[in-house]
Amino acid sequence: MVAAAKESSSTKEFVFTARDFELVREMIYHRAGISLSENKQDMVYSRLARRLRAVGMDSFAKYLNALEQDRQSAEWEAFTNALTTNLTSFFREAHHFPILANFVKNRAQEINIWCSASSTGEEPYSIAMTVCEAFDTLTPPVKIIATDIDTNVLEVAAKGVYALDRLEKMSAERVRRFFLKGKGSNEGSVRVRKELRDMITFEQLNLLSPHWSIKGPFDVIFCRNVMIYFDKPTQAKILSRFAPLMKHDGLLFAGHSENFLNITDTFSLLSKTVYALNQSARSKP
Repeated sequence: MVAAAKESSSTKEFVFTARDFELVREMIYHRAGISLSENKQDMVYSRLARRLRAVGMDSFAKYLNALEQDRQSAEWEAFTNALTTNLTSFFREAHHFPILANFVKNRAQEINIWCSASSTGEEPYSIAMTVCEAFDTLTPPVKIIATDIDTNVLEVAAKGVYALDRLEKMSAERVRRFFLKGKGSNEGSVRVRKELRDMITFEQLNLLSPHWSIKGPFDVIFCRNVMIYFDKPTQAKILSRFAPLMKHDGLLFAGHSENFLNITDTFSLLSKTVYALNQSARSKP
């Protein structure tokens, strides 16, 4: 297998062996919990080759060795960002948002929501639009913390600027109410209204970090379409850390292909990929 990898890499800019690929898989797993499948070799080469060019190295072996030699290197952040997949859209998995709207309308005090994989911001802004509609105001009693491991996407999210075609599936009323259209050199783009941006705090957070900077309790946690990149033990560990951060009657929203019932007994399924703490977890201090 190593020989085959060397042969195929002979036509590429950098030598990328099977050993290099296995080392990348090991490094990103320990750093970010991402479990790369064996068929991701071409993707890894393509994304990390850009980093080799950026730092002026001529081989994957040298690049990976430099990372291993300096665990505090700033390049670790770029390495992690390069291997993080960010696929998102406004109101993705739309069935969740009416559930969220009904839930928040029945809360009696300020509501805290954590979006734990915010990507470029479409998900937390969809949450913000939903709660604004639920309370019929641009200043609802809601605070949203949106985190991601990828610092590049967080910069995009905080700016709240998107191409107009990103809103093509959104109603004209929502576009009018929640976005400002660009003019002149900014034509063809939109920006999320300041009231929504002020509702959200964006922070970098690695779900595998032993210490999380955020504090609960949260009424709602969104953790959608990120657990699919983790193996079962990692999923179980993260879920066990979510539970103490949730209010006893809070909700956890998962992705469409994620099923937590086979890896934890802390949560019960309420609706399609919507979970609540089970009775035993609620009774814990």
